[in-house]
Amino acid sequence: MHVFERIYQIVRQIPPGHVATYGQIALLAGNPRWSRVVGYALHVNPDPDTIPCFRVVNRHGKVSAAFAFGGENMQIKLLEQEGIVVKDGIVDLSVYGWKPDIESLK
Repeated sequence: MHVFERIYQIVRQIPPGHVATYGQIALLAGNPRWSRVVGYALHVNPDPDTIPCFRVVNRHGKVSAAFAFGGENMQIKLLEQEGIVVKDGIVDLSVYGWKPDIESLK
């Protein structure tokens, strides 16, 4: 499976009302050093309706200023529609961070 497809497969599993970090997705995709690869993959997301890239934030919970599908404000709007509180462009990872069952992702 191509690495982008693995990344998309994982991002599809982030439940509504939760976010994951680029590093978390990279680790789950098989290499903790792929954070930038995750960013590249999400920037060229072929199907934003089923691959919810807006649920991915940086390691500090900050939304992307370069969100590929409408900019930072669109990412905030989409997160808020799911009940996620975004304060000053940051999501509280202790509240909204995704904690997947690692075994189910393998």
